[in-house]
Amino acid sequence: MRHLLVVLFALIPATAAQASTIYYGNKVGMDLTIVKKTGIGSTHASILAKHSRKNAIVYCRDYGHDFSEDCIAAEMKAPLHFEITANCKTGKFTTFYGANMLFQGRNKGTDVTTDYLISDTDENVVLDGSGASSYDVTLDQFKALCPNRVR
Repeated sequence: MRHLLVVLFALIPATAAQASTIYYGNKVGMDLTIVKKTGIGSTHASILAKHSRKNAIVYCRDYGHDFSEDCIAAEMKAPLHFEITANCKTGKFTTFYGANMLFQGRNKGTDVTTDYLISDTDENVVLDGSGASSYDVTLDQFKALCPNRVR
């Protein structure tokens, strides 16, 4: 019996470590569970993720102060792309909202006050670092795909 408990406790941390998450938005609960990573740091980097009811509940209750099943169901149906991709060499990448972005490296004296320059190529704008631009979330997604490009 004692050996069985030792084995069970040894398995618990390994399982928890595998269930990592990544944010798709800048509000509490706006994160997805990572299902699969491939080609991280390469010209074909990809992260596949899924939504969870647990995260939808956190979003509804802690951010929206809404305890209804309707809120949870609506959050589970959020129009997301569950795969993000990047070409770490060129800096082109996609977000969970389906936006096409370009990581341009360290900011060297522009009017934008961010550490790195990231452009939304669909809207032809540089993310300004504000919460409205989702700069932090977007940078974290690129960093997860191309960890060697962001230091």
